[in-house]
Amino acid sequence: MDQLKPSPANSSPLTPLGFLERAATVYGDCPSVVYNTTTYTWSSRALILEAISFFPPHIKPPLLILITDDQVSPSSDTVRFHDTYESMVEKGDPKFEWVRPENEWDPMILNYTSGTTSAPKGVVHTHRGTFFTILDGLLDWSVPKQPVYLWTLAMFHVNGWGFSWGMAAVGGTNICLRKFDAPIIYRLIEKHNVTHMCGAPVVLNMLTNYSNNLKPLKSPVHVLTAGSPPPATILLKAEILGFVVTHGYGLTETGGIVVSCAWKKQWNKFPATEKARLKARQGVRTIGMTKVDVVNKETGMSVKRDGLSIGEIVLRGPCLMLGYLKDPVGTSKCLTKNGWFFTGDMGVMHPDGYMEIKDRSKDVIISGGENLSSVEVESVLYTHPAVNEAAVVARPDEYWGETPCAFLSLKELTQKPSEKEIIEFCRAKLPHYMVPKTVVFKDELPKTSTGKIRKFELRQIAKAMGAPTISRI
Repeated sequence: MDQLKPSPANSSPLTPLGFLERAATVYGDCPSVVYNTTTYTWSSRALILEAISFFPPHIKPPLLILITDDQVSPSSDTVRFHDTYESMVEKGDPKFEWVRPENEWDPMILNYTSGTTSAPKGVVHTHRGTFFTILDGLLDWSVPKQPVYLWTLAMFHVNGWGFSWGMAAVGGTNICLRKFDAPIIYRLIEKHNVTHMCGAPVVLNMLTNYSNNLKPLKSPVHVLTAGSPPPATILLKAEILGFVVTHGYGLTETGGIVVSCAWKKQWNKFPATEKARLKARQGVRTIGMTKVDVVNKETGMSVKRDGLSIGEIVLRGPCLMLGYLKDPVGTSKCLTKNGWFFTGDMGVMHPDGYMEIKDRSKDVIISGGENLSSVEVESVLYTHPAVNEAAVVARPDEYWGETPCAFLSLKELTQKPSEKEIIEFCRAKLPHYMVPKTVVFKDELPKTSTGKIRKFELRQIAKAMGAPTISRI
């Protein structure tokens, strides 16, 4: 056994690029991309590339191709081709053999964090890590061969959580659209018999709010939701409509979903509200992850599995990033020497081993010495019949240090609740210190391009409001 060593035959670098080549062979005559009246097959179009209009200054790409985009001015680092994608492909060499990476640890993808809590960071993923992320995501979500996948999740958001490559691996049909719009979503689901889609909880919220006059779906649609903790009320409404919701957890730094709320058959016997509460938890590590834990930030020790003790969520596994681009300090802060990636998310571990997020570390509100979870307050606010969107951040307070400030957008109702009514509603459902002391109504809450609420921006607004003259008790 000692003399056996890896050979070129069994040590080829892992890379998801091979998924495209395989799809062109196995699913060559099957539709790969559908947009309006345009349809491509896997043999004719293995992959559609975006024209990219902007790179942050510190990347300095050697070549940036801008295709038929007259609104973007070329810079010293750009080259413009007045050409279409189709004509570029037609000019290519059909006999060209693509070159595999020499090392699977080579950087493959640069993704940027969404910037909900701070400035975006450039996250570098390898061929190897991306390969594991994709297969892990397909396995955990039980994606079958040749699904019909509706792109309600932006492809640039962690490569669509890996499914831009994953659909090639299983020969799926990609149904594309320009922007998220609830009526269009329902129309495309029915027209193309959509089987799968992804999206942040805000997407589910939009779909369920629009559906007041709609009948339940003719066929179940599997939805993978992640990005922020989904309120149980939204999950319940989505399930009633016929969406089969799977809840997961991941970050740009993980390349996709690495924790999911693995469902147990015995839970189907529970009442709908209890099932929604269980599904609102983030869950357990996926097969491809090595370890997931919640630890005390001071001691580094695992917190008690009591569903109450809060710590920071840490991860270990092949799906993790190589690091932040040109940011060794930021990289060393989260990828520690003891082999853990510190996520910055605060959570608890339940007795059954399922993890649940309580807040981002930057979103935790410290009021009168108590650590307050904005997520828990938001979950209560979402149960109010008039609330469409909710986000809770800290507002400075001279006495308490910080107090909860709720930003709300409301549904189109004839009777709008007052700030006092919202506060009283929360007071009946929350401990005194968790009740918002300030309520701000807005037509729409600011969001990132991926649909997540920009708490970073809301925190700045709350901070600019200053401390109230008299802190309300």
